Amino acid sequence: MLLAIDIGNTNIHLGLWRDGAWNPSWRARTVHEKMADEYGVLVRNFLNSAGLGFDAVDSVVMSSVVPILTGRFAELVERYIHVQPLIVTHEVKLCVKVAIDIPAQAGPDRLANAAAACHLFGGPAVVIDFGTSTNFDVVSADGKYIGGAIAPGIGLAHDALVSRAARLHKVDLVPPPNAIGRNTIHAMQSGIFWGYVGLIEGILTRIKNELDSEDTKVIATGGLATLFEQHVPGIDIIASELTLDGLRIIYELNAGH
Repeated sequence: MLLAIDIGNTNIHLGLWRDGAWNPSWRARTVHEKMADEYGVLVRNFLNSAGLGFDAVDSVVMSSVVPILTGRFAELVERYIHVQPLIVTHEVKLCVKVAIDIPAQAGPDRLANAAAACHLFGGPAVVIDFGTSTNFDVVSADGKYIGGAIAPGIGLAHDALVSRAARLHKVDLVPPPNAIGRNTIHAMQSGIFWGYVGLIEGILTRIKNELDSEDTKVIATGGLATLFEQHVPGIDIIASELTLDGLRIIYELNAGH
């Protein structure tokens, strides 16, 4: 079985590929201070939740945007699963040509999203990944990853506002009853939520104009994708496991499957 591990700034997403599906997939909070053995317990618990142990896994693919944890997860994979993980970078086979100014700067999660979008849906396509940051990744009509945009995630914007304004407190990140907030909570929700809808629609419109194609597919992934789907008409597809799918596709390409 293939174990895919996507290490993000806020969450770690694990998935076990079996019987043609991610069964199960699991999320845990990213903790920079944890050591390899501590994360080994996390992975063991994940496998145990599926009634499995380390010996059920015969291959591992990883992406990581947290350098200190890249080595720790590679160490735990080698120690407990006894295989060498495939660590995604711009230098491995990706199913998509990286056509940006400095390929080494492309985040591996963004490369995985681009590979999945190209393989599963074809280009031109835009992936919107709602995570710690809100990433827009663009695949051209001829199957090239040509870049995109990176904005602070809605959670970061919310936390920044609360931390810098003494009289403002945390609110639920949901749309308020009206754009005109008649109390502080609804006013904050209006500014944060509808502000992000405007950000998404604005960037998406500019990207589509530059692609100049009527066939551009917009794929949303990440924890808040389903929430924004209801309010951003430009989103065509929700693919909650897109990054894991990209990791699987990249692994199979490099393993010669």
